[in-house]
Amino acid sequence: MGCDGGTIPRRDELVRVKKKPEAKDKDSELAFQWRHCFLTQLLLQEPIVMCGMGHLYSKLPLIEALLNRDSLPDSVRHIKSLKDVRNLNLTPNPEFVSGDDKKDGSVDTRGAPYICPVIGLEMSGKFRFVALWTCGCVFSERALKEISTSTCHKCLMPFTEDDVVVLNGTEEDMVLMRSRIELRKQKNKKDKEKKKEIKKEIEATKCEETEPAKNSVTNAGKSSANENVEKPKVVAATLKRPRNLINDESTKKMKACYSVAKDPNASDVYKSLFTSHKSENEQQRAHWITYNPFYN
Repeated sequence: MGCDGGTIPRRDELVRVKKKPEAKDKDSELAFQWRHCFLTQLLLQEPIVMCGMGHLYSKLPLIEALLNRDSLPDSVRHIKSLKDVRNLNLTPNPEFVSGDDKKDGSVDTRGAPYICPVIGLEMSGKFRFVALWTCGCVFSERALKEISTSTCHKCLMPFTEDDVVVLNGTEEDMVLMRSRIELRKQKNKKDKEKKKEIKKEIEATKCEETEPAKNSVTNAGKSSANENVEKPKVVAATLKRPRNLINDESTKKMKACYSVAKDPNASDVYKSLFTSHKSENEQQRAHWITYNPFYN
């Protein structure tokens, strides 16, 4: 039956206890999160985007899922359109070797395809990384704390504390990210209202500027019309002949009985210009008006 020969059984050998569940390997879980899409659980493919909660997605499968929202899981319901995600500006790791380029027998999966552009830490899950909602640049949280500035370390775009998104954060980080999403929504609403007010002010100023211009145009049209009406009166007044013009000697010369040849005040040179001069009788060719070189 056993228990002979001086053996001493232990308690765990005699009493059956409920086994503890297998603990997950945190390192492998983090590595999986940083290398795989949160929606499809497949390897991340560029372009890579993030949501306000800090999850990573492959953009093309996410667009296909948004087209058919009935198939979206509850964990991704907070994404309603592409406005709720941001394209990530990632810095590739020059020392990273993909699975196709690895040598035969190599099983090293600790390398990360992306690194921090400031410090050079690998984005493998061992270190906390953040991204900016304004520009989408990604760098380590250590770089953000050590180099405390209000501009992006990569593209120099200004940002605020509410624009910082923790990538693949803890449950506490998720609560903080939800509050920051609400703050950004409120800020966007206020910005839209301000833009509408500015447009209304600009339109009001344009209307005020156009009204006096219209009045000036109408006044100018009226004045020009009045001038057009008054002009014929002036012209008609100028066409009136004075009464003393008939008694003038110069007007008498315009009568039918007047002849230049008989005018005693006209010179001989002036008289020779006309056909009534005596020199015209001696001409052997036609007058210069009726002269034709083919016949004369």
